[in-house]
Amino acid sequence: MLGLDDIRWNDLTGGYKTPFDPRPLLTRLETEPDAATVWDELWEELHHQGDVGETSYAVIPHLVRIHRMHGVVDDWNTYAIVAIIELARTEPRNPKIPEWLEQDYFRAIEELAEVGIAEISRTKEPDAVRAKLSVIAIAKGLRNHGRFLVNYSESEIMGVEPS
Repeated sequence: MLGLDDIRWNDLTGGYKTPFDPRPLLTRLETEPDAATVWDELWEELHHQGDVGETSYAVIPHLVRIHRMHGVVDDWNTYAIVAIIELARTEPRNPKIPEWLEQDYFRAIEELAEVGIAEISRTKEPDAVRAKLSVIAIAKGLRNHGRFLVNYSESEIMGVEPS
């Protein structure tokens, strides 16, 4: 895992293909009880219209670590952003994972899937269930199923307007 004091963060790009240093947001995510604004910023900077960057990949092990630390069962953000970034990774316009990060990146996805399996029976929020199932599917090699789960709610699949 890329340490938070590593200078390589300065050279990594986010979803806008410009330099983005997520360390202050990761620190806030780890320490602030209400992290909604932090998540908004992470979503904005790490993924933009299907684009991701090296920063997007490098945050994944940290997001998984922080999720494990907090253990909030109905939090969907970690699962959904991991699924979205991993699905975007294979798009031709996105960079490859730096070699020095590959092992930690893929291990973090596997670990998050394992955590999701342990949490899913206690998860009440439909968005959290879908996001967890998405990461589990992706980790098991079912990328299209994962894409479907993370991108479409029950009402969107059924063509019903949410009430």
